[in-house]
Amino acid sequence: MTPAAPRQLALALEHAESFARDDFLSGPSNEQALALIDSWPAWPHRAVMLTGPAGSGKSHLAAAWAQTAGARSVAAHALDHASVPGALATGALVVEELSAGGFDERALFHLLNLAREEQAFVLLTARTPALNCTIRDLASRLKALPVVAIAPPDDVLLRAVLVKLFSDRQVAVEESLVSYLATRIERSFAAARAVVARLDAEAMRRQRPLTRAFAAEILRLPQA
Repeated sequence: MTPAAPRQLALALEHAESFARDDFLSGPSNEQALALIDSWPAWPHRAVMLTGPAGSGKSHLAAAWAQTAGARSVAAHALDHASVPGALATGALVVEELSAGGFDERALFHLLNLAREEQAFVLLTARTPALNCTIRDLASRLKALPVVAIAPPDDVLLRAVLVKLFSDRQVAVEESLVSYLATRIERSFAAARAVVARLDAEAMRRQRPLTRAFAAEILRLPQA
């Protein structure tokens, strides 16, 4: 019996992604968020919330601002009462990915109060500003914060994001493939990330070039 040919495995490697300000792709959907980052320190309020769907660029903008402002960064779920003074030590802080029930409300309330006392800058990121806090004073404080939202990408930005995602994986693709994907996948940053990751993995596993026909075969999308 002839042994089966070994199956080509795609390694789950981490792909470097630049969070430099110059590598941020701008468009109508995120121009207000980008303007916020670029206008620092001339913010009308020292604490601001940046919202947007998964993969929309919140972390990229937060990282760019942190580099400019000398800010520290902390994940919302890791914030605790005792760590607040140290987190604000540089006078600027990013608190990433606030979500309902996913953070210590007392710690965040303490943080906002201390930041106000010390005139520190705070950039909060979340998918939505509706966090349903149980501490009423915190809920009021968050509701009073300026909110800058990132919207889903338009067609031009979605195409640019697809090109960048392939480039981050060191994969050169033709414009025909980018156009094909941009008009057929869900218009979201998360969908773009998912489709690029899947196509790259399948192309490596099957040792096939990334083409429009290959994408249609893998994703079962119409080619017309």
